[in-house]
Amino acid sequence: MSAWVLPDHIADVLPSEARHIEELRRELLDTARGYGYELVMPPLLEHLESLLTGTGEALDLQTFKLVDQLSGRTLGLRADTTPQVARIDAHLLGRAGLTRLCYCGPVLHTRPARPHATREPLQLGAEIYGHAGPEADLEVLQLALDSLRAARAGILQVDLADARIVNSLLQAEDISEPLRHAVHAALASKDSTAIAKLTDGFSPAIRDGLRSLVNLYGDFTVLDEAALCLPQTPAITEALGQLRWLATQISGADISFDLGDSRGYAYYSGMRFAIYAKGAADALVRGGRYDGVGAVFGHRIDRDRPAVGFSLDLKELVAAVQPLALRAAIRAPWGPSPELRAAIASLRSRGETVVCVLPGHESEIDEFHCDRELIEAAGQWVVQAL
Repeated sequence: MSAWVLPDHIADVLPSEARHIEELRRELLDTARGYGYELVMPPLLEHLESLLTGTGEALDLQTFKLVDQLSGRTLGLRADTTPQVARIDAHLLGRAGLTRLCYCGPVLHTRPARPHATREPLQLGAEIYGHAGPEADLEVLQLALDSLRAARAGILQVDLADARIVNSLLQAEDISEPLRHAVHAALASKDSTAIAKLTDGFSPAIRDGLRSLVNLYGDFTVLDEAALCLPQTPAITEALGQLRWLATQISGADISFDLGDSRGYAYYSGMRFAIYAKGAADALVRGGRYDGVGAVFGHRIDRDRPAVGFSLDLKELVAAVQPLALRAAIRAPWGPSPELRAAIASLRSRGETVVCVLPGHESEIDEFHCDRELIEAAGQWVVQAL
């Protein structure tokens, strides 16, 4: 095998795509900053026990492990940045009030999340800590939508769910963890046959509620149907009310509901959302509420913070949107003249891209699509159109 062949689902990012990714990164981080989010940069690797604190088995299996040659301890390469940001909020910043944080950096997965996916996503996300109300849910959702609009993702659809609905039903039954996991898996795949079999011994109200969830997806009428066929527990009533309120506050996107969506059940504690763009194979953004995520980092009860956020993979986003227009550049000759060099430096200081044509390369392909050139006229260096 050639020494330069990369591992499966790992790829180089070539110039045009890298430019698009970087421009989107700047655009989306600026969008988050416009909402008041502060940028943090967690490390790529940590001690494994810290990296996996409070996370489920799925993240453990997705995490690359290695031995630190300095300490002999096991380290992990992060598979998700969100737990690290929660650690920063809980035990480095330690603020009593509201904290808004954003981030962008690579994560590594032992296996691709789906066919043809990369094992090295470039994860960008934003989180709010310290507010338990639906107002924070709405802000995060609006920021996610504005981020996709900044990326020119086109027509958007928001799919809403709430982890409290399924959790409230299952908490009413004394069942084993494997059975709980099987019910969640069947709901996620909308397997009505499996749900009927798994809930056969449940109490009638819980059994019927879980079975109805398989079909509780669609437009606003789903909420009315759910209010009629689900048990009216406080958690379910509150969840349905907040989903209705949240959906009425969103503009510029189509809204749908999937009340039986049980993905990430071990992680999310309330509202969940996924945002799709027309033509994209999967959701471009996923997020939701995961209260108490910071409490696992140590023994401080006061860090049991409400939290809500979202994340996306910039590499997937770039593949789903139209490339940004390449800003035209200025072509300039190479030469030792101090006046020429000063003219080039002045143009670059004003934000222009100036590509110097090195001797012998005058006829090569112009990768920057120069539409102007720097020429000498009457003893002065001036820019003229090509």
